Amino acid sequence: MEKLHHVAITVTDVKKSLDWYQAEFDVEIDYVDKSWALVRFDNVALALVLPEQHPPHIAVERDNAESYGSLKSHRDRTASVYIQDPWGNTIEIIKTNHQRERQ
Repeated sequence: MEKLHHVAITVTDVKKSLDWYQAEFDVEIDYVDKSWALVRFDNVALALVLPEQHPPHIAVERDNAESYGSLKSHRDRTASVYIQDPWGNTIEIIKTNHQRERQ
């Protein structure tokens, strides 16, 4: 079974959005800066992203992420590529630190 790494939604203000999610839900902060934040629920992470930085998307972990295209490295040591499903939804195919270290 595949692993869903995170769901990303667009927000207009990362700090205000992060404050709201922390006030409304029991979450842990994995990462935050001016352009995006990653909050962890028990079963999945939620990325709060600015629309000019990232599209709304779901991210699926794959050992063979590079087979989908050239991977872009990220600050958190993951690497990924964006693809679209046949209906125009954005899917991020992501290789995590753990997956990269195994190879």
